[in-house]
Amino acid sequence: MATTLQKNLHLTQGTVSITNRGPFELESGKMLTDASLRYAIYGEPNEECSNVTLVCHALSGSSRVDHWWTEILDKIFDLDRECVVCFNVIGSCYGSTSPASLDPATGKPYGANFPQVTVRDWVRSQKIALEELGISHVRTAIGPSIGGMQALQWAVEYPGFVDRIVAMGAMPVNAMGLGLNHIQREAIRTDPEWRGGDYYGGPGPRAGLAQARKLAMITYKSPELFQTRHGRKADRKGKAPWVEECGRFDIAGYLEYQGTLFLDRFDANAYLSIIRAMDLFDPERDWPGETWERVRAKVLLFGISSDLLFPEHEVREFAEKLREAGVDCEYEQIVSAHGHDSFLAEPDKLIDSLKRFLDYTAAPKFFCADGVGAQSGELA
Repeated sequence: MATTLQKNLHLTQGTVSITNRGPFELESGKMLTDASLRYAIYGEPNEECSNVTLVCHALSGSSRVDHWWTEILDKIFDLDRECVVCFNVIGSCYGSTSPASLDPATGKPYGANFPQVTVRDWVRSQKIALEELGISHVRTAIGPSIGGMQALQWAVEYPGFVDRIVAMGAMPVNAMGLGLNHIQREAIRTDPEWRGGDYYGGPGPRAGLAQARKLAMITYKSPELFQTRHGRKADRKGKAPWVEECGRFDIAGYLEYQGTLFLDRFDANAYLSIIRAMDLFDPERDWPGETWERVRAKVLLFGISSDLLFPEHEVREFAEKLREAGVDCEYEQIVSAHGHDSFLAEPDKLIDSLKRFLDYTAAPKFFCADGVGAQSGELA
């Protein structure tokens, strides 16, 4: 197990095998015979593992929490006393086994032959990885978006392993989200350089991946934010569309930039694998008839006022559903124009709520959708 240490973050990095005990069986029934997860550990677990928080990353995140959630890591956790762990999920392209990894059966990249993974597979693999690292308990599992899905799956899958769950902008994807993800996959698969997913060694479906990312960026923000930032302004780095035929509006320039930027840091097969796992997230299918009744952890759900992917009222209704099943669930609304991305764009809006919820010495306090405190047992 190769590791490196970065002292100012109390950071240890490495990869940990999830197949030391034998092949890892996926929910699909297929097997990974040689698979590992990339991890980052900030601080050190104590003997009882009572100081460990598991952070689960969103779609394009990595195990390096300090790279994408710096403010949360800095303001919520005292790394001299606490321990934060994050794994890159199977199928992603930041060090864990993925479609770009070599298939032991062929000696070539898996490509299109990489088996479908699910959020449940991610959580099961993380459980094995934690145990391999000597961690037997997690105080809190926390994550935004797909990371929140993982946190919720942890609550259902291993009720006694995690004490508290925090999920932001996360629940099973609705029909609109499923449709948008379908279009993103089609954009990649219809690129001539897709080559059935076996494009390694060539340019790959860069145009298709960029198109998928541009569509995703529209769903991550809000109409209000786009209007304020871009409106009908001409592209700040090019000609206006009313001046030249090749000119464009500023919003088009922004989307082109985001699409191009993404090409340098993500793999198309990994993108397909992850958004498919996002679609398939459904603990009620995994545990029919007993899903949320299994949960023993305290849960905090955040809804985002301008979230197009996971509308605030749907997350609030989901919180009510959990409480009806007997879950000790709190709900808070984050008012932001940054849409689904507000957990990255305005992490400061989460700080006070997270500090309160993660204070094990404080009594639980439930909040209404307008942020006004309610008595325990009430939920707006």
